[in-house]
Amino acid sequence: MDSDLESLTDPARTGAAATVVLLRDGERGLEVLLAERPRDRGSFAGAWVFPGGAVDEADGAGDPIDGIQAARRAAVRETREEVGLELDPAELVPFSHWTPPHGAQKQLTTTFFAVRVPDGELRLAPDEVAGAEWLRPADALERHAAGAMTLWPPTWVTLHGLQHAASVDAALAELRSGDVRPFVARFNQSRTMVLWQEDDEYDVSNGADRDRHAVPDDAPDAEGRRHRLVMDRLPWVYLNRF
Repeated sequence: MDSDLESLTDPARTGAAATVVLLRDGERGLEVLLAERPRDRGSFAGAWVFPGGAVDEADGAGDPIDGIQAARRAAVRETREEVGLELDPAELVPFSHWTPPHGAQKQLTTTFFAVRVPDGELRLAPDEVAGAEWLRPADALERHAAGAMTLWPPTWVTLHGLQHAASVDAALAELRSGDVRPFVARFNQSRTMVLWQEDDEYDVSNGADRDRHAVPDDAPDAEGRRHRLVMDRLPWVYLNRF
């Protein structure tokens, strides 16, 4: 489950991880499974994340550790270990790949998969999962905005992208229709904003030029490409214009 917000370095040297977004159709619309990390230990203590974790040597099974097949095997294994559900690796839909900033808690790059939840009861691993809930993406984002739920940027951005999906079928169809999207990130100087590689200010040295208030330039006539998450206040602001 150590899958959110990892590092901006070579995945072959630093390791890889896989995360699974489990989806179901609830009474009020699409729901995702979020698992709470224990608050007293481990990485991302108290955060709500998607099941997943590091790719190990056995997951490689002769394939590159940082490749998609190893990530599939890790996704299946971690989901079984953490929440007790058995996934069909062929059903997993890869849709994003996260290479987070220097200074992140874990030095891993992470492939995100989506899948319809299989039949079976949740069985939570007590040493890794303090609790789990099925939530609509918009409800999880509202909890975060109210300060009642800790989310890391990849989780937040993924929920943001799913909040308007009408159903599991619709969400999976949209994810299958696109490429696996890379998110290569860095922090600004004060670590109040994440910028991804498409942002015009991604390559600005240390982020110092625009680090005074971390206020997004999202006016209708604003110029330039923006792909960033502004985190200096709640609710967070996601700008995706490039």
